[in-house]
Amino acid sequence: MSVNFDNFNSIISLFHHKSESLGNKPYLWKKINEEFVSLSWEEVRRSVDFIAKGLLDLGILKGDRVVILSENRPEWQIADLAIMSIGAISVPVYTTSTTNDYSHIINHSGARCMIISSHELCIKALPALEKSNQCKNVIKINEDDNKYKEPINIIYWNSLLNSNHDLNFNFEEEAKSTLRTDTACIIYTSGTGGSPKGVMLSHGAMLTNCSGAQELLKNLLHGMDEIRFLSWLPLSHSYEHTLQFFTLGIGAQVYYAEGIDKLVVNMGEVSPHFMTAVPRFYDSLHTRISQGLKKQGKLSQTMFSTTLKLGKKKYFGEKMSFIENITNNLMDKIVRKKVNKRFGGSLKALISGGAALNFEVGLYLTALGLPLLQGYGQTETAPVASANPPEKVKLDTVGPVFKGTKVKIADDGEILVSGENVMNGYWNDPEATAATLVDGWIHTGDIGEFDDEGYLKITDRKKDIIVNAGGDNISPSRIEAKLDIEPEIAQSMLYGDFKNYLVAVIVPNKEQAVIWAKENNKDEDLNKLIKDDEYIKKIKDVVDKINQNLSVIEQVRKFILIDHEFTIENSMMTPSMKVRRFKVKEKYKDNLEKLY
Repeated sequence: MSVNFDNFNSIISLFHHKSESLGNKPYLWKKINEEFVSLSWEEVRRSVDFIAKGLLDLGILKGDRVVILSENRPEWQIADLAIMSIGAISVPVYTTSTTNDYSHIINHSGARCMIISSHELCIKALPALEKSNQCKNVIKINEDDNKYKEPINIIYWNSLLNSNHDLNFNFEEEAKSTLRTDTACIIYTSGTGGSPKGVMLSHGAMLTNCSGAQELLKNLLHGMDEIRFLSWLPLSHSYEHTLQFFTLGIGAQVYYAEGIDKLVVNMGEVSPHFMTAVPRFYDSLHTRISQGLKKQGKLSQTMFSTTLKLGKKKYFGEKMSFIENITNNLMDKIVRKKVNKRFGGSLKALISGGAALNFEVGLYLTALGLPLLQGYGQTETAPVASANPPEKVKLDTVGPVFKGTKVKIADDGEILVSGENVMNGYWNDPEATAATLVDGWIHTGDIGEFDDEGYLKITDRKKDIIVNAGGDNISPSRIEAKLDIEPEIAQSMLYGDFKNYLVAVIVPNKEQAVIWAKENNKDEDLNKLIKDDEYIKKIKDVVDKINQNLSVIEQVRKFILIDHEFTIENSMMTPSMKVRRFKVKEKYKDNLEKLY
């Protein structure tokens, strides 16, 4: 099923090649009436052509932008391919984003059409569309009886699939004329300046990333007649977005999970060979297994403990006795096989990316026989720059550099990435492009080093960006600005690297606090006030108000209150009046960690 990704000029050329060669074989699967049902390659190709023709009929031209707002499902990939089939540019957005986010992306990208899956998402997106001057057409995937007011034009997905289109557009010729350097998609990601930036990724950038993935997994893929992937990370995330073209190229069957709550169940049903996830999932998996073990008998707990001990010894290359080797082989059959079976029994690799994997979690799962590979990259690198090979995993690193990619360490330790996989730039933002892409090298903002075997290790980060446990990049300055503008709050600093949610250090506005204390017959001493339940609730109400206009991942779930400001004198601010984040974290880390 292998293919040479380097031989194709575009994603669409690759798709045409695979759909013609695989024809009636199953390709995309989704749950319908409690059963997974597939679309064949031929059916997907037909759907792509008909949706593409529908876009043409709406006046969408080569280079136009089309937004995709949907949960993971076969229609998502069909929409993506249809947009690219006519030379247009897809703009994926998250289902968890806010109306304001949609408005910014629609207007900034100059989108002319939006594909939306459901009525619930229409409710969030249509107010943004109403403010747009040129994006008035919506292709809605789910058909229902809901009515929408003008001037938005709603076209239903099935009406395009079932129409008598004259497919006179030459999709093959369009695919042939597309260059590897042409922009295929714009993926918006938050930047240090606050407003989301649109990362332009070319066909070649994603294809060369696919080629690197194939090289990485070649030994695992060798001889496989059938390959099953389980997809659950949002396809709007560059990680999963590029992955869909890798699975396409190797002719894999893709199953769309029903959601995080049913992920483990779906793994048992699908028996996937491969699955990508972010560290949050592996943290949850570690917790789930550990808690489940407590309910087991003493014998099971002993065998489990032995499995972990010997698995860790094997990972570190420690010499094992004759008895330990026999016991470890026995645990393969008794414990590790059982653990793998819980997740379908066919796993060849769990791939982690998007954020740093907790070493202890990785070691725990590896010792249990769950093959875990960690990689590194950014949306700007399409997205993978390096990854651990299955033949030799080093969990405290992000592996050797991907095929087709160059990585070097700058004099200040910053990781720089170059190659066909780097972005074409930020959409309509030449200044940000010039700051990030210098002489063909992406300045990642991450600090790192290579070990003696050429494995890349991330040691720190230059940018004021929080990367949560889900791998999402969050600009703290934008959220802090929203908090600090409230009269009740003087200063704030967010915390949440590699965590499931954001928390904050908040300095109350002393003057406002005194006013509130007088009105509520409270002690005016701020040190006492920040411990008062009613006052804490007052600040919480302010934070909750801000949260209403933030996406789920940006919301501040918990906070601590302190009674003194960040100043130059206490070293928590620079002379230019910027918060020294590391100093604040250093002082309040223990208190912040208690919020999780």
